Amino acid sequence: MKTIERHRYKGNKIVGTRRLIFEPYRFNELNMSLVMGLIQKNLTPDLLKHKKLMYRGDPTNSKYYGHCYHSSQALYYLMDTNELVSMSGEDYREEKHWWLQCGDNIYDCTAEQYLEKGKIPPYHNGKKTKWYGWKQRPQQISLDLIVRVLGIDNVQDTAL
Repeated sequence: MKTIERHRYKGNKIVGTRRLIFEPYRFNELNMSLVMGLIQKNLTPDLLKHKKLMYRGDPTNSKYYGHCYHSSQALYYLMDTNELVSMSGEDYREEKHWWLQCGDNIYDCTAEQYLEKGKIPPYHNGKKTKWYGWKQRPQQISLDLIVRVLGIDNVQDTAL
């Protein structure tokens, strides 16, 4: 079983914790493809926040636009491995794009947003990048996506 926690703080004191407990997927190419597909099926506009909101109704935009960070973070946590590395690079829009790598293998749940427009994802200028946020804690959106992918019956989701 795997446990992921996201603490809420008041100053330096923990005042609450969201905890997911689930069985992660064994790390292999077949499972990576399976989980990436499950993540893609669960990417919806309601997961988008902040400036990405303006793109929700834009028919010229890809359905994957704005989802790279939380889809990469969800994939990272859903797999049973320490070999995945979070990467990011600036794309043709001068925006940061996120994906995972293991050696030369690239795992990008949202690469289609580039490919469908005839663009190349920014892997060529990618670098190892720490997750956003204080103390590298997982984002709420990433946790919500993990619950969607696993299904409510396959994950214990508690807020303490």
